[in-house]
Amino acid sequence: MSILQSSDEVLVERLRKGDQLAFKEIYSRFWKKLFSIALKKVNDRAVVEGIVQDIFLKLWERKELLNVDNLEAYLVTAVRYGCINHIRLSMLHEKFEMHVHQYYRHEISCTEEQVEFTDLMASVEKVLCSFPESSQQIFRMHRIECHSAKEISCKLGIPQRTVELRLSKVVQTLRIYLDDYL
Repeated sequence: MSILQSSDEVLVERLRKGDQLAFKEIYSRFWKKLFSIALKKVNDRAVVEGIVQDIFLKLWERKELLNVDNLEAYLVTAVRYGCINHIRLSMLHEKFEMHVHQYYRHEISCTEEQVEFTDLMASVEKVLCSFPESSQQIFRMHRIECHSAKEISCKLGIPQRTVELRLSKVVQTLRIYLDDYL
């Protein structure tokens, strides 16, 4: 009896013994059917070819352990599981990509915010430089070091009202100059 005319059961038995011709016959009988089943589930020919090839590779690698009553049902089930695994991994990969994109988008956002902050601070410094040194010192002590007008007055030995007036003048000028940032 020719291998081409052998039943699936005979082919499985010969495959278990390592018969390469039996494997080739199984491959030629079922490859097209498995490919078309997988193509309906995964619409990418290259991926489907890989799924089907993996099924046949595993069939050959596990030939000695093969305990199959219905070869066609076994292979169809294997291709379905192969498609499910591919889809599951694709979804996992997409979730990972979305996570990475969101993380880096946040990082990019933080970077953009940092650049904007740096530009803003450079503009503040530029405006501050147009004021006398004492006004600059009062502004820095109040806004950066968080000292009150009274504390600044005591430290610099000037009236509190003078501190408040100079601070007010610097803030008004900054508001006008930095209107685009605000």
